[in-house]
Amino acid sequence: MKKATLEKEKIRMTGVNMTFGIVVLFLLGIGIIMMFSASYAIAINEGKAGYYYALRQAAFGAVGLLAMIGVSFVDYHIFQNVKIAIATYGGSVVLLILVLIIGTDLGTGCTRWLRLPLGMTFQPSELAKFAIVILFSYLIDVNFDRMKTFKYGTIPFMALLGVIVILLMLQPHLSCTLLIAGMSIMLMFIGGSRVRHLFLCAVGGGLVLAGWVAVKVLTGTQTYFLKRLEPWFHPFESEDAYQTQQSLIAIGSGGVFGLGLGESRQKYLYLPESENDFVFSIICEELGFVGAVTVILLFVLLVAQGFHIATHSKDRFGMLVASGFTLQIGLQAFINIAVVSNLFPNTGISLPFFSYGGTALIMQLVEMGIVLNISRGRYVVNQENAIRKKSGRRKAA
Repeated sequence: MKKATLEKEKIRMTGVNMTFGIVVLFLLGIGIIMMFSASYAIAINEGKAGYYYALRQAAFGAVGLLAMIGVSFVDYHIFQNVKIAIATYGGSVVLLILVLIIGTDLGTGCTRWLRLPLGMTFQPSELAKFAIVILFSYLIDVNFDRMKTFKYGTIPFMALLGVIVILLMLQPHLSCTLLIAGMSIMLMFIGGSRVRHLFLCAVGGGLVLAGWVAVKVLTGTQTYFLKRLEPWFHPFESEDAYQTQQSLIAIGSGGVFGLGLGESRQKYLYLPESENDFVFSIICEELGFVGAVTVILLFVLLVAQGFHIATHSKDRFGMLVASGFTLQIGLQAFINIAVVSNLFPNTGISLPFFSYGGTALIMQLVEMGIVLNISRGRYVVNQENAIRKKSGRRKAA
């Protein structure tokens, strides 16, 4: 009996999805290296050491990595609790409200951060992404048999999502709004909501958003969105398209194999936010088409493995949580790359594991730890079944 218990514990310790974990480590490692290259000139220009931003990002990465490893050993079912799910969502709403009251602008023209002691900042929208996945996964799991009804499978979710969307738009934070809305609708679709219900909500929400933005722009009370749309249509003609212009120049300068690691020209104060939202442009310039495709393929592999873990989860809640976090990373990476290449308007969204920012990096690694824990549960079940089958054959023999 003791031997069997030890064998099961051994399986539990080695059952994590290694492919998923290795891809996360690769993205984190490459991200810190590119952070050092992209931020070197900016740090010196600010009177800091050249490695200032990279060192801080590495510290955030170390904290996040330890958190990821620790969380991977904590049963994800602790989040399958109505009190925790509601508290996480409620906490994110409170923090988003505080941002509007006492938040700060870090030079983006938007109020998105809360100042913390020791010169640190916190971005509540990162917690909102986490909270939506946890709460929606819990509610879908509880109401799974009623998800096809409009009353239970659509209205409550749209109401909860609407609160977050309104608070984000007041900052304003259009990119995060699109990310959370898209992620939520896809999660509802996976959970069983009817497509026609989701389509109607998406169209209705889009019309309301467009009307709200139009009123703000026409009345002159909000020029933020107009400044984002005009450069998108005319990237080399608009006066407000400087960042997009420099981004496209960086991408085009890289060619097939790039100028070489550390050899970017645009990072020398030509491309604003090269260490943050536009770090992918520096990747293209220094590592070329080959390097850019490699990074994209790593994200594709991460998403593929994330959905593999989700589809092989031992329960519905685990499947939904793994799907939600995988969608978040995949959609965010896609939107960021689309923005820097001018496929989407410049809305200010970071590239997961690459862009500078402690809140985002730590939260992303914690989420990856939860996905790893879900994969651990799957492998325990599969290997225990294999042990039972093997022992059954021995008895039959």
